Amino acid sequence: MYCLLIYDITDDPARGKVADACMDYGLDRIQYSAFYGQLSRNHQEELMLKIGKLLRKKSGRVQLIPVAQNEWERKLEVIVDAG
Repeated sequence: MYCLLIYDITDDPARGKVADACMDYGLDRIQYSAFYGQLSRNHQEELMLKIGKLLRKKSGRVQLIPVAQNEWERKLEVIVDAG
């Protein structure tokens, strides 16, 4: 199942650990605070538990949203390379 994981975490070290965990699970970074990839439901739950432990008492919000592949393929985006 494809999923989008987005987060808003104020603590720099905690934010870095969450990003590392996402990459450890094979997710691809699509924005600074957004990852996308394919995870089984078990891996989704496992990752969210791990993120919860990484955040401990730090402020933050993490959302993991299942996305159907055909819907993801219909996305619209603007990419500008000014350099």
